[in-house]
Amino acid sequence: MKVFGACWDNHPTCLFTAWRETVNPVDFVLVPGDISWAMRLNEVACDLASLGELPGHIVILRGNHDYWWQSLRQVREALPPNMFALQNDCLPLAGSEWVVCGTRGWQLPEQGGASTTNGSDKKIYERELMRLEMSLQAAKRIGAKRLIAMMHFPPTQQDGKPTGFTSLLERYEVEKCVYGHLHGEASRFALHGNHRGVTYQLVAADFLNFKPLHLASLSVEDGAE
Repeated sequence: MKVFGACWDNHPTCLFTAWRETVNPVDFVLVPGDISWAMRLNEVACDLASLGELPGHIVILRGNHDYWWQSLRQVREALPPNMFALQNDCLPLAGSEWVVCGTRGWQLPEQGGASTTNGSDKKIYERELMRLEMSLQAAKRIGAKRLIAMMHFPPTQQDGKPTGFTSLLERYEVEKCVYGHLHGEASRFALHGNHRGVTYQLVAADFLNFKPLHLASLSVEDGAE
């Protein structure tokens, strides 16, 4: 990760120290992807074990570098007891009105970020749209009152122009959306604040200085249009 700057030196220690200082055992922690550089499931065991020793209930989804994440069933079987893998479904946060939904996402054809007008990129993009809607529908089926969406890729760019992802978030009345993927200088393309009813926040580890962000502090008034 040092390719993204010197701030990544010894970052696991920085992150885990701040985590233990911030997170209580009853808290939920959202980790939107790029969890490990491992290539296979058996190679990620030590990284998952390290997360399993941290306080809180950890909700994860797949990032574009999580190559070890293939079969959802096998991933869930490999997770420590305090972790939940989100894919095509949702998770109610016990003791609150909130339900977490989400999907990995992909590069955006609306923003010219990739050759997604045809070929394999288009198929992945459209599949991720379906997965996000499946997750949102699952939340509605259980009567969710308040929705948080997490994605790995940004659902839109800094200009906030509509995309397939933002359209779904708005249609299902998602209140907050957190995402990662953007590191270092790329964070300047991140969208923050309230846009068309959804509050967006980049939560990449380096952007947060390797400290967990309290999502309840994200006001729907921040950056309101």
